[in-house]
Amino acid sequence: MYISERKFTDWQLTGFGNAPALLFETLESTHSLMKAKASAGEIAPGTLIVADTQTAGRGRHERTWDSPAGKNLYFNVLIPLEEIPLSSAPQITQVAALTFAEVFKGLQDDSNIKGLGNGDIGKVSVKWPNDILCGKHKFCGILAEVVYAKGADGTPRPTVSMGVGINVNSDPTDYVHLGRAITTLKDICGQTVNREKLLQTLIASLERAIGQFRAFGITPWVAAWRKMDQFIGARGTVVVNNRCTDQNRDGNNEDITKKTGRIIDMNDDGSLQFQCDDGSVETVYSADLEI
Repeated sequence: MYISERKFTDWQLTGFGNAPALLFETLESTHSLMKAKASAGEIAPGTLIVADTQTAGRGRHERTWDSPAGKNLYFNVLIPLEEIPLSSAPQITQVAALTFAEVFKGLQDDSNIKGLGNGDIGKVSVKWPNDILCGKHKFCGILAEVVYAKGADGTPRPTVSMGVGINVNSDPTDYVHLGRAITTLKDICGQTVNREKLLQTLIASLERAIGQFRAFGITPWVAAWRKMDQFIGARGTVVVNNRCTDQNRDGNNEDITKKTGRIIDMNDDGSLQFQCDDGSVETVYSADLEI
């Protein structure tokens, strides 16, 4: 995983089920391109789109995702929903986050054994619903959306377009202007990571996980989250804002609802159990969780 990587355009990748991988040195957004091509019937489910840099990368709620060239991973995979109820599609992002976190945790543990890892940064874990952190420093974000991909017969079928951004070989100083705690795999592991090898591992792991999700639902990943989680019992703030952006996320926008309290648990369906400071206990299905 730490060998020198070859030129980006020479990477050998496939999507799910050996579907093609499309590599672009520069894109506005892998997510935008995937949505457009899937909706037009130009690509098959399972297809992987990868960019070496993005000029208009976005995270949840249209927040900016910085995408420096030649350092990180920015990709989208079109996940078929055969045998997965449409109502369960949001849980796929949680499955992906926990699957990826296990890969990252393995790298961190291996680096720490070799005495190369950053021992001061904390442990890799998943902050509900799907942000991957090391300690309290974010380094991987996942954005997913149901897209009706046109099949060969012209019939639109539901799929999930999952976009992922991972800070791999950039430096924390690259993100000072964002004003948020951010780290990178290089900082966590103390060494440069081969992005091609990492992406091959992540896609293979995710494909296996989606197969298990079809068979067993979210339950195994709820158990995995409980084992990995470092936030149960901690104080936090649930932020509900469907129009949250970089500009208004910290403001007094009337569309924003913030509730402070304590994290109790993840429920069996992947929702968050949260006790507000007024003593009420709420089940949260969609929100940002600030720690």
